[in-house]
Amino acid sequence: MTEDAAGRTRRRGAALEEAILSAAADELAEAGYSGLTMDRVAARAGTNKNAIYRRWPNRLALGVAAYRRLTTTVSPDDTGDLRGDVLALLRQANRYWSSPQGAILRELFAAAGGASELLEQLQDRSGDAAAAPWLTVLERALARGEVAPEALTPRVATVAMVLLRNEFVVRGVPTAPDDVLVEIVDEVYLPLVRRRAPARN
Repeated sequence: MTEDAAGRTRRRGAALEEAILSAAADELAEAGYSGLTMDRVAARAGTNKNAIYRRWPNRLALGVAAYRRLTTTVSPDDTGDLRGDVLALLRQANRYWSSPQGAILRELFAAAGGASELLEQLQDRSGDAAAAPWLTVLERALARGEVAPEALTPRVATVAMVLLRNEFVVRGVPTAPDDVLVEIVDEVYLPLVRRRAPARN
C-alpha cells in the first residue's frame, strides 16, 4: 500500500480487488443486480471506476464475481433414505432460488444471455462445489445399496438441480410448487440414479 498526495492509503493488487469485490457483494445484497452500478461500487470501495474496469470489463462480469462471494456450500440432510435426502436437498434449493439472493441469481442469468463463460460461472457454482452435496447424497445411497455406482458423476448427480433451475430461469416461476419437486424426484431423478449397468458377459 502507498499514500496519495492527500495522505490517504492507496490499495493495490489483491487488497484493492478484495475491497472492490466486497463492495460489489454488499451492493448486490442491498439493491440486487438492477441496482448495481460501477459508480456506487467505486464509492463504496473507496476507489475509482477505472480501477474496476481494469479488472472486470463490465457491470455483468463484476456482478457475477460478486455474487459468487455471496454463495455458501450446503450440507445435505441425512434422512436415512435416498428419496428423502434428494427431496430435502431440492426443497432447500427451491427456498434459495425463491429468496432475495436467488432473485439476484435469476437477474444475473437473464443478463448473461448467451455469454457462455459467465453462464458457466453462474451454474449455481457449477462443477465440484455445486455437485458436492448431491454426490454426498448419492454416496450415502450407494453404501445402502440404493443406487448404481455409475450414478456418481457430477452430471448425473445434479440433474434434479438443473431441472429445478429451469423452472426459474426458463419458465420464470417465483417458486416451484412442491408437487413439481416431487415429480422431478420420482419421475426423473430416482429412475435415473437407480438404473443398473447392463450385465457383462
